[in-house]
Amino acid sequence: MLSKRRDGETRTPQAHAEEPGRKGRAATLPAVVTESSTPTWEARFRAPYLYLPDWSPRAPDRLVYASNETGVWQVHTWDHATGRRRLVTEHPVGLMDGVPTLDGEGVLWFQDETGDESGRWFVQPFEGGESRPFLDGLPHGWNEGLAQAPGIVVAVISNRDGFGVYTSVDGKPAERVAHSSESLMLGESLWSLRGFSRVGLSADGSMLCLEHSEHGDLIHPALRVIDPRTGGVIADLHDPGLSLHAACWSPVEGDGRLAVVHERSGDERPAIWNPRTGELTELSLDLGGGVEAQDWWPDGSALLLAHLEKGRHRLLRYELATGTTTPIVNGGLIHKARVRPDGRVWFLQSQGDRQPRAMDDRGQEVLAPEGDRPPPSRPYTSWDFQNEHGQSVHGFYVLPEAEPGPWPVMLFVHGGPTALDMDRWQPEVQAYVDAGFAVGLLNYRGSTGYGREWRDTLTGNVGGPELEDVNAGLADLVRLGFADPARAVIAGWSWGGYVTLLELGKQPELWACGVAGVPVADYVESYVDASPLLQAYDRALLGGVPAELPELMADRNPINFADGVRAPLLILAGEHDSRCPIRQVLLYVDKLKELGKPPELYLFSTGHGSFDVEERIRQIRIILDFLERSVPPARIAAR
Repeated sequence: MLSKRRDGETRTPQAHAEEPGRKGRAATLPAVVTESSTPTWEARFRAPYLYLPDWSPRAPDRLVYASNETGVWQVHTWDHATGRRRLVTEHPVGLMDGVPTLDGEGVLWFQDETGDESGRWFVQPFEGGESRPFLDGLPHGWNEGLAQAPGIVVAVISNRDGFGVYTSVDGKPAERVAHSSESLMLGESLWSLRGFSRVGLSADGSMLCLEHSEHGDLIHPALRVIDPRTGGVIADLHDPGLSLHAACWSPVEGDGRLAVVHERSGDERPAIWNPRTGELTELSLDLGGGVEAQDWWPDGSALLLAHLEKGRHRLLRYELATGTTTPIVNGGLIHKARVRPDGRVWFLQSQGDRQPRAMDDRGQEVLAPEGDRPPPSRPYTSWDFQNEHGQSVHGFYVLPEAEPGPWPVMLFVHGGPTALDMDRWQPEVQAYVDAGFAVGLLNYRGSTGYGREWRDTLTGNVGGPELEDVNAGLADLVRLGFADPARAVIAGWSWGGYVTLLELGKQPELWACGVAGVPVADYVESYVDASPLLQAYDRALLGGVPAELPELMADRNPINFADGVRAPLLILAGEHDSRCPIRQVLLYVDKLKELGKPPELYLFSTGHGSFDVEERIRQIRIILDFLERSVPPARIAAR
């Protein structure tokens, strides 16, 4: 499943929109693209990569994966036994949600026609043939998860009528077995992409686990296990004020154990829950940071765990009988990991200077994309600094290779806000470093990965702590000699765009310019047009509906501070965005025009981001051009 937060990065490590930019006069930037000269940064974007191939436990040699090898993210198949690969989809918007059918005879994908992320499921034979809608009886809407087990398929769809759970038994039309006005969804991994769903249905199909916010708090979901055929409740698990996430069911049929993630100790930790007996066993782990379960070994004897600490992952095998752990791999971001039927571990890993690769636990590449590898990139350096309250904030900085600083600096703010910056592949960041900028990425209060208290700082208090931490990060990069404060840029996508607009309106003296990609610009109107899940998220984050929180909105809604904007501003927005909808962006743009401060505006035709490589390159060209015109000249020469 994809993240549905305002993280600008929908279901991809890097394929969605999360960018910023602004005014002044900037560093010398890469040359305009010509037939004979392609800038290094463009070559990184065009270097193809793929996600970890996904398989059904009943047909493990028939795999499905998404790749941008054609220039637009599409679904592909791979027959592991024969080595044959096949392009399945050629959709203009692009596709990410592809999985095999349980028997391996078909390929399933969720198709979005406009980029607003709503649509429906389709199916095509694995070997090729006609595509057709999958599951009669499903309404059009937003995908909140799909699960398969013998003789049963379950889909969760949200629309303006609420959240519905639809079950198809033995190929019959799907019928709604549960409904809620608050969020219902199949479990979503905290830090990784979820593939073939062992999250929703138990191995024998007798139990379905839903994450829900019927208590009114999507950021702290509870778990409910139901009979997927009748909707009858089997068990509930709720930690009031704390988050619970479903991770994965035991793969052994008849074994009713479900790995879950709780935060009773403050950090995310795995536990084993048996809904039929009510037994919950917390796993004892002497580790800092957060830990979640990724998968089970096929015999149910061990769990594959992902340990996240200070923006970097490692994978561990945890023996359930003894509680002992064995390291598998360290470093970077593990986007997804699974255990093959033979016990081998496959995972997708990237780092700041290394493109994502599908690897196994022997260090071998599982499947390589067809195309050139990207040019060398600059590494991420782990970074700790103090905010004005004496709290330690963590992040990363990336520095140019050329002569010593201070350099022009970009504070590149992540989306979410319940997300985090990690040591991961981001061609966009490398493009700014190529242009001579030092780039700071920081996990402000409200970010995940640093414990419950850190994440929940923003509840009812958005738009304040983030700015304090960003400003402290800028000051620290100046102190370290990396950043020239006269050439500071604030930028970000989604929630990062929201922070960018607030910074420019409330702290205009700090910034030479700003770039706001798909931002929350008018929070009150953004909520009105957002998807049902985003509305539920906003209610949890803000403590209510924005229009009913006038005091908070008076001080934390960017449109109310448009008159403070002095620096040049570039806004990029998607015409079909259901997370940060276009109407509220245009209201903000109109407000600046009325004030005689018209921003530069770039609109693209999809939603919260683009799956089209050339469109992403087009956006970065626009940002780089804007920076060159808006940031005072630098001494750094383009590569």
